[in-house]
Amino acid sequence: MPDFSILLQEFITLWVVIDPIGTLPVFLAVTAGLDARARRHAAIRAVLVAFVVLLAFIVVGQLVLEGLGLDLLSFQIAGGIILFLFALTMIFGPGKPDTELSGVDAAKHASVFPIAMPSIASPGAMLAVVILTDNDRFAISHQVMTSGLMALVLLITLIILLAANPIHRVIGQTGAAVISRVMGMILAAVAVDAVLRAMVGLGVVPPF
Repeated sequence: MPDFSILLQEFITLWVVIDPIGTLPVFLAVTAGLDARARRHAAIRAVLVAFVVLLAFIVVGQLVLEGLGLDLLSFQIAGGIILFLFALTMIFGPGKPDTELSGVDAAKHASVFPIAMPSIASPGAMLAVVILTDNDRFAISHQVMTSGLMALVLLITLIILLAANPIHRVIGQTGAAVISRVMGMILAAVAVDAVLRAMVGLGVVPPF
């Protein structure tokens, strides 16, 4: 039976890197033009895609990165750059028009990017699940435990996203547009921080 302190530590780690509450503004921003049914389908699909991606990293992530000769910190830098570019589109890009986000196909695309990735299954989350199982990568019980905790956090994430419908009715299109710009600034800061911390780990820049 795993130690409760280990369970709690891993749950807190997964909660922080997946950030269910922080995903809500992104979800509201990119689904502003969808109706309630399409928004609900987008939430379910996004969480399922994120679960599959993170589960794959739990099982084979470390082996794949080692096989390709990639350092975890290099992966973090790449993820931070991608996240920063997406943040710029949220800040400076035009708001999502209804015609762009209407229909089932648009809901599917939005649920995969940017909701599932990089918002839920962020580079930090991918990195975290690899690190959590790295020291015990061949212990199935540890991988099952981490997968179960991850599923619990993602279930909470889904519940929060499904609550976006009443929230959207309150804030409306203007509120969603404002949230999109503010979240873009936050995402840009998170992306820059991730890159800087990875560069510190590589010894490129001094600790700060």
